[in-house]
Amino acid sequence: MRKNTLDEIENEYKEAIRNKYKIEKIEGKHAHYLNNPSQALLRDLCWEIFNSTPKAHDLVVYRNFFKSDFIPNEEDTSIQYTDKFRKVGAFLKGGKEPAKITTVELAAILVDFEFRPFQKFIKEGINGRDNDNREGKIISGEVIEETKKEDSTEKKQKNESSETFKNKPKPSKINELVNFIKSVLEKIYISKRTVIATLFIFSLIATVIYFAFFKNHCMQWSEDHYEVVDCSSRDNGNPNVILPLDESLLDFKKLKACDTTPCFMKNGEAFVWYGKIGDSVDFFNDNGNGRHPETNAALRPVTHYMFNKYLKGKPCK
Repeated sequence: MRKNTLDEIENEYKEAIRNKYKIEKIEGKHAHYLNNPSQALLRDLCWEIFNSTPKAHDLVVYRNFFKSDFIPNEEDTSIQYTDKFRKVGAFLKGGKEPAKITTVELAAILVDFEFRPFQKFIKEGINGRDNDNREGKIISGEVIEETKKEDSTEKKQKNESSETFKNKPKPSKINELVNFIKSVLEKIYISKRTVIATLFIFSLIATVIYFAFFKNHCMQWSEDHYEVVDCSSRDNGNPNVILPLDESLLDFKKLKACDTTPCFMKNGEAFVWYGKIGDSVDFFNDNGNGRHPETNAALRPVTHYMFNKYLKGKPCK
């Protein structure tokens, strides 16, 4: 029963990506690449995306698809490299279904599908989340009509956007802070104390900005997931390294895997990853940044050999 559900989710994932492609080829910022997606155009689009600011999980998809890491500033225009985009274009245009999920994953990157990779799409589907954004509506088949409404609204608002921005009220807390500063300055006489008072006020502003915006912009691995933490915390009893916050890794989790844990797609390709830690093995719901969060060892997709050795016959707790 579980396997059938995964098959259905995989088909929904493919259909959602194709629907996103139909929109992007008409009105997306890369429409000139996608309107008539030849192999060369898809190759150039791929280069443009990955040569800007690629996400960690997108780099993993690139490595799995091309069997090599992406190297910035070394553009490959060879026939052998370009031909690899043939099956990507065929998938987007509704042609032959690809044999490997990596083809679908690369297509998702080229059309900027938000709920990628597939593991993230599975989670969104299982939890039944209602997403009001464009790609959420792609899944429910309502995106084309909704997009037209959004575009119409955006056009009406463009002429008013400049004045709206100028007249946009500031957050209440900032207003309170500004009013407080003004009232203090008005009461301070021009004297020797003026410099001290000014320094105090700016120190207060710096403190507020630090605690409001920067204090918790880090994360740390805690047992089976990443937690957002204070960047300055060091003595919290957790020996794992404190890293800059990467929101794409907040869904990365260690699994309590057993013999009934689904690890493979219908075509046999794995979507569960593992990493060794001593004599044992840890399993994860996706590839994260490609490294074990505790040992920094490389993560690898589960093979049937690893499943039979470590999970077959292991009961769920």
